Amino acid sequence: GLFFGDGVYEVIPYFGGKGLRAQEHLVRFARSMALLDIANPHSIEEWTAIVEALVAHNKEPNAAVYMQVTRGVAKRDFSPSKDTVPTVFLMANKLTQPPASLYENGLSCVSGDDARWGHCNIKATALLGAVMHKHEANQAGADEIVLFRDGFLTESSASNVAMVKDGVILCPPMDNLILGGITYQLMQDLARMNGMAVEARKIRRREVFTADELWMMSSTKDVIPITKLDGKVVGTGKPGALFKKMSALFQDYKAKL
Repeated sequence: GLFFGDGVYEVIPYFGGKGLRAQEHLVRFARSMALLDIANPHSIEEWTAIVEALVAHNKEPNAAVYMQVTRGVAKRDFSPSKDTVPTVFLMANKLTQPPASLYENGLSCVSGDDARWGHCNIKATALLGAVMHKHEANQAGADEIVLFRDGFLTESSASNVAMVKDGVILCPPMDNLILGGITYQLMQDLARMNGMAVEARKIRRREVFTADELWMMSSTKDVIPITKLDGKVVGTGKPGALFKKMSALFQDYKAKL
């Protein structure tokens, strides 16, 4: 883990002491380990008990639980022995969401070419590509970056991205080029359950620049609007009607956990 970034992680948000789709996060955690052939040291039930004990001990109703499993302690070698015991680390921090002004005014982003590796579906601890892209956005004076690979929308440095066009929410497919976000999937589920049109497909770069609305979402942000991209306004330049509806649906969902 130290020498090669050989590990995976997960972040589970807790609101009022209750996890937001905690089971789905743990399933993805297990899947990431399996894809890297790291032995999962616990069952889903055991992980659940460990995380809930940590949250209870932390005594913070709104918390972000960070979980990490690396391949373990071994001689520095690209192929460690099969009997290496995974190293487990967890921590819980107070969950602080972005300031209300960003939801009211939206994010300012730049676009860029996705230079990350080809297995973004694995939530790996080796995040140098994401760090570089976030730095690229910051150097340009932007809040975040919207990434494209071979002319198609992927995501941002640390969040999923979706767009709205003519009343339809368009979502990049959850393949190996993006992380299958739990909040990303929740957004789509809430949209469909509430009569909003959703289409998962590859989205061309030029389409993004004609979007009526552009959204970013993650476990610690919910859904947040992007109102400026490469210095140009998105849609009206203000959070759109579908964003406002989706934001309300998220708040209602969390209140009923």
